[in-house]
Amino acid sequence: MTVVRQIAVGTMLNLVYLLADRAGGEGLVVDSGWETKPIVEAAKGLGVRVRYAVATHNHFDHTSTLKELSKELGAEVVAHERSPIEHAVSVRDGDVLQVGQREVRILHTPGHTQDSICLYDGESLFTGDTLFIGNCGRTDLPGGSMKEMFRSLREAVLRLPPSTMIYPGHDYGDVPSRRLAEEALSNPTLSARSYEEFAGVP
Repeated sequence: MTVVRQIAVGTMLNLVYLLADRAGGEGLVVDSGWETKPIVEAAKGLGVRVRYAVATHNHFDHTSTLKELSKELGAEVVAHERSPIEHAVSVRDGDVLQVGQREVRILHTPGHTQDSICLYDGESLFTGDTLFIGNCGRTDLPGGSMKEMFRSLREAVLRLPPSTMIYPGHDYGDVPSRRLAEEALSNPTLSARSYEEFAGVP
């Protein structure tokens, strides 16, 4: 049985995640945000050993406590090979992390940052700041690219099954998560039919 725990941390509406394969007794954490306590407590509550603490990208509001969290949980820090943060495991597009009996695939999704990744376990997509409910991540920060964001959304996210559950890195939408089928219709950054239309989304 796979369990997803969505955990709100800090003052910037950050959402971090614990993905746990209870049958295999292992888990994976997506980002760390501002505090470790609720994440550690969630892992203990599910009785799983967390193998990996994964950074979806290098921004401080997602990684400021990642090193501390990895020590508390005995987990390896995972980040994209382009990431400037200190990490033990480098990943690239298509790589797989084994969590118990569950395979979690890495999707490289540059656009918000060059090291942005999403994680897909066959049912859920953890999007960091690549995709929010109702919008996508900013592309005007260092390392951002509107053209790369458009490509990442079209070629990585929208090719997944419509039943995929979207779990974003911030609680910016009207709901904290949503099926891709619904999001693809309601989110203008996903429904844009051309780059020009995408670039005009406020």
